Order: sequence, then C-alpha cells, then structure tokens
Amino acid sequence: MPIHTTTSTRSRGHTAETLACDYLQRQGLKLVMRNYTCKVGELDLIMQDAAQLVFVEVRSRRASQHGTPVDTITADKQRRLIRAAEHYLQRYQVDQACRFDVVGITYHNDRVQVDWVPNAIQAH
Repeated sequence: MPIHTTTSTRSRGHTAETLACDYLQRQGLKLVMRNYTCKVGELDLIMQDAAQLVFVEVRSRRASQHGTPVDTITADKQRRLIRAAEHYLQRYQVDQACRFDVVGITYHNDRVQVDWVPNAIQAH
C-alpha cells in the first residue's frame, strides 16, 4: 500500500474522530480520552455521559450506497472493542456503568452526515 494512501486514510480517520467528538460534546457528553490503545485493540473515543462511561467507535465512509458506516462493524471488531474496554476499566480501576456507542460519519459531495447509535454494541 502506498504511503500516501495510508496517510490520507489516517487523516480521514482523525478528521472523522474529531467530527464525532465535537458532535457528542454538543449533545452533552464530556471527552475523557481519545485513541486509547492496548495490546488487544483501540478505543477511538472514551466519553462521559452523566453517570455512564461511553466507549465510542467511529466509522466513516465516503458514501452510503454499500451500507452505512455502522454496518461495517463485524462481530470480531465488537469482541476487540469489548476486550479493549475491559483493559481500560482494569488499568484505570474504573467501576461504573458503561455502554458502547457507534458514530458513523458519511461524507457526501457537499455535506457530512453524522449518525449516532447509543448502545450499538452489547457486551454479554
């Protein structure tokens, strides 16, 4: 893969995370951490929503003809997110209610669509 493709993909991902974070903050959530990385995975955003800690997966697409960004989260990705969240909770000794949200960013020609799905992933 050419370096410029990786760089532009990384840049688009960062931009999508910033859009998602700004959107969620306008909805009243507070940013706790961005890009928590551990050996089992990565959490894009960790936010506080009243008494709940919210682990947010941000997905972006250029268009939605092949499904929404939320549709791209596989069962394997969900397992990695849950394991990364468990790692975070243990590392920081957090004992509070949690949920997993997904924010989908779809880029249309002249606009950006933000879709927020609270409780999108259920940890069993």
